[in-house]
Amino acid sequence: MTAETDHDLTREPVAAHEPSPRSGSIALVLLVAAGLVAVAVGLMTLGRAQAQPYILGILAVLAMVGLFNLFAFAAGIIRFVDRNLDDPVMGRIADHAFDGLAVTDPRGHVVYSNAAYLTLTGATGPQDVRPVERVFIGNPDVSEAVFRLLKAAREGKRQQEEVRISGHDGSQGRWLRMRVRPLGTGKRETKYAVWSIADITRDRERQEDVFQELQHAIEYLDHAPCGFFSVSPAGELAYVNATLANWLDYDLAEIGSGGLKLTDIVSGDGASLLTAIVAVPGEVKTEVFDIDLRMRTGKTMPVRLYHKLAFGADGAPGPSRTLVISRARDERSDPDRAAEVRFMRFFDHTPMAIATVDRGGNVVRANARYAKLGQALGLDSASKSIFRAVNSRDRHLLIAAINQAAEGHGDVAPVEVALEGTKERWGQFFVTPVDEAEHDTEAAIVHMLETTERRALENQINQSQKMETVGQLAGGIAHDFNNVLSAIMMANDFLLNAHKPTDPSFQDIMQIKQNATRAATLVRQLLAFSRRQTLRPQVLDLGDALSDLAMLLRRLIGEKVKQETIHGRDLWPVKVDVSQFEQVIVNLAVNARDAMPDGGKLIIRTANVAAEEAAKLAYKGMPAADYVRIEVADTGTGIPADIRDKIFEPFFSTKEVGKGTGLGLSTVYGIVKQTGGFIYVDSEPGQGTSFHIFLPRHHAEPEAQVEQPAAVGATNGAREAAPAAEAKPRTDLTGQGTILLVEDEEGLRALNARGLRSRGYTVVEAENGVEAMEVLAEQSGGIDLVVSDVVMPEMDGPSLLKAMREKNPDIKFIFVSGYAEDAFEKSLPEGQQFDFLPKPFTLSQLVAAVKETMAKAG
Repeated sequence: MTAETDHDLTREPVAAHEPSPRSGSIALVLLVAAGLVAVAVGLMTLGRAQAQPYILGILAVLAMVGLFNLFAFAAGIIRFVDRNLDDPVMGRIADHAFDGLAVTDPRGHVVYSNAAYLTLTGATGPQDVRPVERVFIGNPDVSEAVFRLLKAAREGKRQQEEVRISGHDGSQGRWLRMRVRPLGTGKRETKYAVWSIADITRDRERQEDVFQELQHAIEYLDHAPCGFFSVSPAGELAYVNATLANWLDYDLAEIGSGGLKLTDIVSGDGASLLTAIVAVPGEVKTEVFDIDLRMRTGKTMPVRLYHKLAFGADGAPGPSRTLVISRARDERSDPDRAAEVRFMRFFDHTPMAIATVDRGGNVVRANARYAKLGQALGLDSASKSIFRAVNSRDRHLLIAAINQAAEGHGDVAPVEVALEGTKERWGQFFVTPVDEAEHDTEAAIVHMLETTERRALENQINQSQKMETVGQLAGGIAHDFNNVLSAIMMANDFLLNAHKPTDPSFQDIMQIKQNATRAATLVRQLLAFSRRQTLRPQVLDLGDALSDLAMLLRRLIGEKVKQETIHGRDLWPVKVDVSQFEQVIVNLAVNARDAMPDGGKLIIRTANVAAEEAAKLAYKGMPAADYVRIEVADTGTGIPADIRDKIFEPFFSTKEVGKGTGLGLSTVYGIVKQTGGFIYVDSEPGQGTSFHIFLPRHHAEPEAQVEQPAAVGATNGAREAAPAAEAKPRTDLTGQGTILLVEDEEGLRALNARGLRSRGYTVVEAENGVEAMEVLAEQSGGIDLVVSDVVMPEMDGPSLLKAMREKNPDIKFIFVSGYAEDAFEKSLPEGQQFDFLPKPFTLSQLVAAVKETMAKAG
């Protein structure tokens, strides 16, 4: 450490050419030490008495010097400094820096400045130095920037500003970069600010020159006689020159804002050609394409593209650079060029994928549709083997066809094969040979047409036809079964009347009745699938109907399955057969229970679906209309995709033998379809199943009467349903009157006649309609009621009704049939009244229907 006199920081600044003098000297220290030693030696030669006054005097002088230095240090007159702070190298760096440097104290006075600062601020010497705000005071171009710098200096922050100083006498002026920062991080140092000023005029001029050159280059490119565009890897247009924008009738500013993509200006599938280039890491590829560009108006123009694309080291494509040459003028001026343009248009815009291949199946050339197909199938590019587009199991078929074409065969049969990919897709390939004399590398031309939608439509039609055929078969079988079951049930009733419960045979007879009833249920399910069962629709509130079913469903699904019903608000009314609707819900609930052996959740939801919402659902075959949706969902095992389309087929079941008939879902399907509704299923293995039932909304008519369920069918035309109370069989089923029984099955006719006679009626039998007309003519006492089958040889039931009503308009009719009433209702004349009794029926049901019809007013 050395001691030196402290300079007042508020005094004049130190100029760069006057470095601070170096204080302290080792020679002076040695000289003072040697003097003190000499005085001490001299005093030792004197006697003690003689030396004592001198010693006291010397000590007094030294004490005074020490006391003076102590007070001077306390007052700041002298100070101790680190020799490193007086390093001449550090001082010269600041003094001779290119940028002007100045340090100001908390009052804004300059306490240090270098030579560059004096030059930039126009100071004549150290005595003329001024702070930044005083240098540029009154300059409106700089005042705001200086204000921000002063504010940052007071707050101890960093700030930078670039300002332009206007020149005097019309000179060009100059650019300055001014910065301010705190001197240090200490409390005292933060009050001092370091200012720097740099002249950046030449840098600015260089930047402006570069910008001007860039502007000229862009102007030249914009007004070049050819188009140019650049596409980002995401397919967005990063740049389009003015020429191309003018050709396409687009606003150049609109394109530059990222509002257009490559697919917006390329017609058809041409964009696939540009994006199907093989990626080679680190290489730059240039391809030539003849395609059509699409204008804003929708018109197209033929162009040739020189498409340059660079790939990174990882194979990722960068932005492309594409030169566009219009070929529209060629169409008018050069016939050969015009023919080439037309051919390229046909080649790229055909709906078929076209490619030329060599003997190994490698694609030599391909059109845009083939490039798009390759991208859809996940192929790398159009230059790969065409065999990669075909599923491996069918690949040999295409290989054989190309080999035939390569050998010169002209008639190669088209092949339809499965395409490669995660989804099931199909394509039909047409292969034709190429003349080897003209094309050494090309062996065949391959045209490919995707047939996925056509096959799906064919499968749908085939499935529909199969379901209809099965339905017709089921309906015919059900009709014959109903005749057999009617005879069994009628004979069984006679046996029950003849045997008492105590009779040993009574239990066997009851077993026959139970099995006949079970068989009748199976027949009804077949009729439900074929949509030929008799429905008694009535206006129904689904919320109330499902609430009534809740207790029954809880007993059916068991304790392991939790049931939840979510009702929609203000459900629209629907018109359905109550019992058949309950059967639909019960069947779906039982299937859901079986799909959840370890327990789960059954959810039933209802909601209104307006026509607009139904259109958005896009379910196949369901027109847009107002529906009420019933969703039955479970959390079970789900349905595999390969059997999802077969679940509504009759006798199809995934359950073990003896645990299901396979008619549950087919019955549901038939009931919903006959009601005029639609049913769809959504299911994934392991994620549960949801059945969606859409029933049409019922619009009530003021004059229409609400029908009630009855034991006997309502009359056709102006019919009135029997009251619900009358649906119950009466205790007294005897009666009087003459009944004409028309039935072509002799055994069944005999049993029915016997049963009616046992209740007091006079029965006249006829085998068919012709015989019935003869009986009617011969019967002198008249006929009170005709009970007739519907389907009979020579004359069927509806024809018999029409003929008898011409002779006796008041004659009463009951039709019995194994078919549904709707199956023959359209063949009846309008306004005719009749009752209907579906087969199979018991003796009590027959006599109840007869007595009820006889009791009606004629």
